Amino acid sequence: MHKNRFRTIFSRMMFMQCTTVAAAVFLIGAVLAVIVYAGRIGEYGTQLNRYAQNARAAIASGAGDTEAHLRYLAADNDILVERVGTHNDVSAYYADPRWEVYASQSLSDTDYSSVAAYADTIGDVTRGYFRSGGFPVLTAYCAVSTDPDSGVLLISGDLTPMRTQLLQTVLWTLLVSAFALIGSGVVSYYTAYRVINPFIEMNHAVQCYSRGDFSTRIPVEGKDEAAQLGKSLNEMAEQLRGLEETRRSFVANVSHELRSPLTSMKGFLEAMQDGTIPPENYPEYIGIVLNETRRMVTLVNDLLDLARIESGTIQLNFEVFDINELIRRTLLTFEARLIENEMEMEVRFAQEQCTVFADSAQIGQVLRNLIDNAIKYSPKGRSLFVSTYSMRKTVYVTVRDNGIGIPQEDVPHVFDRFYKVEKAHTPAPQMGSGLGLSIVKRIIESHGQSITVRSARGRGTQFTFTLERASASKRVSDGGKRNVS
Repeated sequence: MHKNRFRTIFSRMMFMQCTTVAAAVFLIGAVLAVIVYAGRIGEYGTQLNRYAQNARAAIASGAGDTEAHLRYLAADNDILVERVGTHNDVSAYYADPRWEVYASQSLSDTDYSSVAAYADTIGDVTRGYFRSGGFPVLTAYCAVSTDPDSGVLLISGDLTPMRTQLLQTVLWTLLVSAFALIGSGVVSYYTAYRVINPFIEMNHAVQCYSRGDFSTRIPVEGKDEAAQLGKSLNEMAEQLRGLEETRRSFVANVSHELRSPLTSMKGFLEAMQDGTIPPENYPEYIGIVLNETRRMVTLVNDLLDLARIESGTIQLNFEVFDINELIRRTLLTFEARLIENEMEMEVRFAQEQCTVFADSAQIGQVLRNLIDNAIKYSPKGRSLFVSTYSMRKTVYVTVRDNGIGIPQEDVPHVFDRFYKVEKAHTPAPQMGSGLGLSIVKRIIESHGQSITVRSARGRGTQFTFTLERASASKRVSDGGKRNVS
């Protein structure tokens, strides 16, 4: 079979189903025909053996004209009756001239020697008695009496009608197989179409996705494997569409955030160069340029951090440390901003010392991002809250603010990459890159822990993440290094 003839699954399914059905029907018909043919031959052999026993009984009784009885038996049943005597003399009785071809054969052209050796009064049948002839025959043979010299009686019947019936059965089987092939073709077309069509639609949808069109959806019917695959592809398309929209928004935001400070810095530097800004004002404008530079450095660092975390190139250096002490040190770095924004910091530790097993540097970055967001999105004069408590083998760390909060429709997406809560209509200085919380979530997940968020519009935001609790004497069996996956 040439490969190009059945290049599609549809054509291969059609071919396999049709050929399987047709072959099965033909095989079943052929087997049944052979079984019926063999059964008919067995029945006919039994009948011929009864004729032989009838003739043997007539000969043994010696009453009446034995030859007349044998001739009547041959003519009435259209058979060939032969009696072979002690000296191999043959007496043949038949009515139809077609038996002449067998009646005229000498014993040397038959299997008489084998038949005579096995012949008894019970009788048996053979299809190989005559070695040549014009039509197939079945021969029943038996000894005339128990005396070995009494001779053998042979009754031969024509198998041509049975062969004709077998041929007709085979022809009918072929005809039925042809109709079965046509019927199976219709059924196979319908079933193959039903099975393959969903995959054709999926292929079309995937091609659309490859071109960037994520609006195409696959019709989902039923609950079979194809429907489940179509549903999964639809969900993937929806996620890709959302990711694409977020990516475009992120690229636009990052481009704006990079272009705006660069334009501003370029303008200030050119103004200082051409004398528009007098030298006595240089310190003020250099400070502005430095602030813009720091903001761009922060954005680029966030991008690099997220890329390293997602690529799995960062190794976590696990160690046992006091999370309460880390929180104290982190808060000290925000002291100036807290004073500037007139904010109060409330710290509540369930116990003085709370040891955890984690990467202190990475957890420090988590704390800095969460506290920075809390300060950034809280008006002046509000308070911030940081707490820790442990339960069994888990330590819970909470950072809460009393700021503007996050709209409910945005809460499920705050950890998405590139996502920014633009609906909050926050002032420009408060707008972030949309990467900080995504980095936080990936760091926490790389520790095998979880982070949750609770927020409401105008009622502040609370982030709580978990860490593995550890005793101060715990040692790291793997050298304290784990790959981020």
